[in-house]
Amino acid sequence: MLNIEHLSLGYGPTPVLHDLSLRLRPGEFASLVGPSGSGKSSLLRAITGLLQPQSGRLELGWKPEEVGFLFQDDALLPWRTARQNVALGLKIRGVEAKEAERQAEGWLERLGLSGLGARYPHQLSGGQRKRVALAQVLALHPRLLLMDEPFASLDAILRAQITEDLLEWVEREGISVLLVTHDLEEALALSDRVYILSGGPKARILREFAVPFERPRDPLAVRADPRFGPLLRELWQTLEAAVWS
Repeated sequence: MLNIEHLSLGYGPTPVLHDLSLRLRPGEFASLVGPSGSGKSSLLRAITGLLQPQSGRLELGWKPEEVGFLFQDDALLPWRTARQNVALGLKIRGVEAKEAERQAEGWLERLGLSGLGARYPHQLSGGQRKRVALAQVLALHPRLLLMDEPFASLDAILRAQITEDLLEWVEREGISVLLVTHDLEEALALSDRVYILSGGPKARILREFAVPFERPRDPLAVRADPRFGPLLRELWQTLEAAVWS
């Protein structure tokens, strides 16, 4: 479980978040939405320990090695093949080299990259690179996955395909997810809970939305649910108020 109570943080004298509270339960998918500069990425860094809160409480119910982080820009090493990039984290964890590469190849196959393990990052499309980056993270079997707009650069079709694969996997494995996104449709289609942040500085949570759609869930089909449109409008209205607050 992730439990944050009355957290405030900033960079030196510059405040970023103020009196922020949220909770992420085991197996839950939550999204964090807010205006640019509202501290969403800073909150993820605080959760990973890269940024120390100035006050409040942050309780993380997982070990550091059980937390995966998927960034907006992939961190693939250009001199390593796709297979070697995925295997690297496993080797660092102590997995023997041949076994690490075998597992890496298996993850690439699961994510639709069969036969591409020997290619270097510059030989892959943007969507393929994102799948390799996702394989890097999932190969380490995280219990908590933090995602900072990882699919923002993809076109709509690729984005839908990858998020559908991701949702299927996290539902099957019971992985908890905290996603930072500017895409309200994506947040509503994927999440169990959506948090709307106010504008910064001293951003705070304006509202928490409980999403009523059951799991397992098809993130494309759920958009046809008659409840989806009204909920999306309500999210937009709250976010619009956040921009001008």
